[in-house]
Amino acid sequence: MAAAKNLKADIFITADLKYHDFFSAENSLVLADIGHYESEQFTKNGLVAHLTKKISNFAIILSNTNTNPVKYY
Repeated sequence: MAAAKNLKADIFITADLKYHDFFSAENSLVLADIGHYESEQFTKNGLVAHLTKKISNFAIILSNTNTNPVKYY
């Protein structure tokens, strides 16, 4: 976050902020804590598409298992 502030970035996107980190932004930068699973959930679709295109003679199966331990209610 310090490097983003020094570079005068508008936003800092991460998946690992703690409560007090939000105070250290000092209203100089937008903090986006998007979560570990949330930042990766669509990557698998892109990876499967890329591999399917590059390795056409190999079966690539995308799992439907949700491994996110966080449940939203």
